[in-house]
Amino acid sequence: MTDPIADYLTRLRNAIKAQHRVVEIPSSKLKKEITKILFDQGYILNYKFVENEDSPVGTIKIALKYDSVDKVSAIKSLTRVSRPGLRQYTGYKDMPRVLNGLGIAILSTSKGVMTNKEAKAQKIGGEVLCYVY
Repeated sequence: MTDPIADYLTRLRNAIKAQHRVVEIPSSKLKKEITKILFDQGYILNYKFVENEDSPVGTIKIALKYDSVDKVSAIKSLTRVSRPGLRQYTGYKDMPRVLNGLGIAILSTSKGVMTNKEAKAQKIGGEVLCYVY
């Protein structure tokens, strides 16, 4: 697999379209950080990191968040921005605004993985991984 982050986002999109409650995704440090950001921003209900004894790669169990009345997901769109063939970097002055400030951009910076609002507050730029709204 050449792009594990795109695989992560695709698994989430497919589970949302099928209206699954829980989705399991192979784990990595970057995926764990993205999951924590999605939870902190209120896009997912809960998550759990599961370590397997028989394999070196654990899994992430993500409980998806839906509206109780009309069963609409909290995540409307997950878009991969930077990919292995075409990296997208941004400085803190040119920070992207997602859905006019209602969504978030997840960045990989020198201080770790964070949202565009946190990166702009700390005045650091980085690689734009994805847009979420």
